[in-house]
Amino acid sequence: MNIVLVEPEIPPNTGNIARLCAATGATLHLIEPLGFEIDDRRLARAGMDYWKLVKWRRWPRWSAYREALPAGSRLWFIEQGAPRRYTEARFEAGDHLVFGRETAGLPRGLLEDNWDRWLDIPMAHPEARSLNLSNCAAIVLFEALRQIESP
Repeated sequence: MNIVLVEPEIPPNTGNIARLCAATGATLHLIEPLGFEIDDRRLARAGMDYWKLVKWRRWPRWSAYREALPAGSRLWFIEQGAPRRYTEARFEAGDHLVFGRETAGLPRGLLEDNWDRWLDIPMAHPEARSLNLSNCAAIVLFEALRQIESP
């Protein structure tokens, strides 16, 4: 599995997601611009000593990442307002779970261009603006792994 962070802004979120990737074997893709330096102490503290266990790659822009994907790669875009829930998707090994910036999410055009791969994590309270990015990544990744590991 792959976790893709498009222009992440908050070091502890990225550090927590790096730890998640280390624990699950997922590959982390960071799409620039980043809202921090990779050597940011807050990033290192959140990822603790797990960074050495993480398979990760830094991309200079979204288009460079997309162009490098092998043919047939499946991307899932996780953002509120989607036409279906993440639990309705049928994940496969090697899928890419794409998450946007903490303050702005994914670009609307990207979501509209990928309507059939746009997924939502439901929230019970309508006034709750959002869930934490690292929590969202964990929720969807573990659902994907559950599906893949279940016959």
